[in-house]
Amino acid sequence: MALRKIATLGHPILRQRARELSLEELLAPETQRFIDDLVETMRDANGAGLAATQVYEPLRICAVEVSNNPRYPYKPRVPLTVLINPVLTFLTDERFDNYEGCLSVPNLRGVVPRATVLRLLAWDREGNPIDREVRGLTAGTFQHEVDHLDGVLFVDRVQDTRTLTTWADFERFHMADFVARARALVERMGG
Repeated sequence: MALRKIATLGHPILRQRARELSLEELLAPETQRFIDDLVETMRDANGAGLAATQVYEPLRICAVEVSNNPRYPYKPRVPLTVLINPVLTFLTDERFDNYEGCLSVPNLRGVVPRATVLRLLAWDREGNPIDREVRGLTAGTFQHEVDHLDGVLFVDRVQDTRTLTTWADFERFHMADFVARARALVERMGG
């Protein structure tokens, strides 16, 4: 395994739509090594997720994992989930105003409206089908990562640019209110 460099805002790879993988390509040793690198890089950077495009690979692969994350102490636990060729379908019109950050957009956060319930279809890293419902704050995490695979960053989805803030000012002025709302959502929706 190896740590990969993370692309930052302005690099063209972040605006590229990633290509789908065939099952044969997914199961190839080099793809499996890449997935190991992706997970290791995500964990090293304390990310809640990481998409292949963020480490300069235009493949429809992303990983999500939340477990005692110091950047997101309010997020519910999500076991390591590797998604290949993911497709999301929103199952509700309800939205939650999520204060998001991104490893590819250092030191910036902003409010993004995210669907609170979605259906996730994908393959896992062995090519087994995933078909499940994802709810609450966790649904926002999956939407954020799948957006990367379409060349979309959270800053593109910020509807009110006055919500943009540095990490320090988010913690100082906005975090307490946001965490209270996030915890209420998690309690209500279980995720």
